Amino acid sequence: MNQASPIRHDWTQEEVDTLFSTPFNDLMYQAQQIHRHYFDANEVQISTLLSIKTGACPEDCSYCPQSVRYDTGVEKEPLMAVDSVVEQAAAAKQQGATRFCMGAAWRSPKDRDLDQVIDMVKGVKALGMETCLTLGMLNEQQSQKLANAGLDYYNHNIDSSESFYEKIITTRKFEMRMDTLKNVQQSGINVCSGGIVGMGETQQDRAGMLMALANLDQHPGSVPINALVQVKGTPLHGIEKIDDLDFVRTIAVARIMMPKSMVRLSAGRNEMSEAVQAMCFLAGANSIFYGEKLLTTQNPEENKDMALFQKLGIKPMPKRH
Repeated sequence: MNQASPIRHDWTQEEVDTLFSTPFNDLMYQAQQIHRHYFDANEVQISTLLSIKTGACPEDCSYCPQSVRYDTGVEKEPLMAVDSVVEQAAAAKQQGATRFCMGAAWRSPKDRDLDQVIDMVKGVKALGMETCLTLGMLNEQQSQKLANAGLDYYNHNIDSSESFYEKIITTRKFEMRMDTLKNVQQSGINVCSGGIVGMGETQQDRAGMLMALANLDQHPGSVPINALVQVKGTPLHGIEKIDDLDFVRTIAVARIMMPKSMVRLSAGRNEMSEAVQAMCFLAGANSIFYGEKLLTTQNPEENKDMALFQKLGIKPMPKRH
């Protein structure tokens, strides 16, 4: 596979398992070649994520502190006012963010709430920023409504492979996740979809997760790779953490399989050393969440990110047109 490898949607489990077992230096070299073919290797896109409605989610996702089923100390908060959200977006823009992501802890949004969220989208777009929402499952009508409002991205992570999925969530099925991605893509909104590693899954499960995304008719525009942030009170608290090099390897394989996608170094970055983050950028990560809070878990402070960027000679990516 050379640096101009074609965009594929027909990966097999065997091929992806082979990528994961490639010697580390060879895998990094391959990922870096592909990354440089499609992107400036020294630019990273900055996104900011705001929780616009926190807690009391009815789902039982084993990793999530916002589930109503777990006692994690997360306070239930109602949907924020539109003006407050736009104010936060303006502050994020001042800090260098080009995309503003708004997350609500719902299984799926009610239509009356969707109207308020649409006003948020319009307000943030008026600032000249890209908009992204994560609100849970969407049907065709809701997806179309958001598309008509001008939403740029919709985030809906598939979390893991289909076979591992039922071990971490029982309140919905993997196919329901895929249905939402299909509804979003058919409405013309860019999909943002990735998963979480470090939940006790196997390397084959990580391969299966990336294969489900890479074999979509259209690759997600953004692929967030999250390292599990363990929160006391959730079932996954205390599980063995993913090895740093296995995490970097997952980033590299995502870059090789989805060459044109933004691969986002997402949750868990607060617990990563600068050296591990630098390896992730070398492996093809070219997007981060920026800001102190990532929904309800800590994220590195902005000035720490900028200091790391300076050490690595990385520049914030300008808004893409």
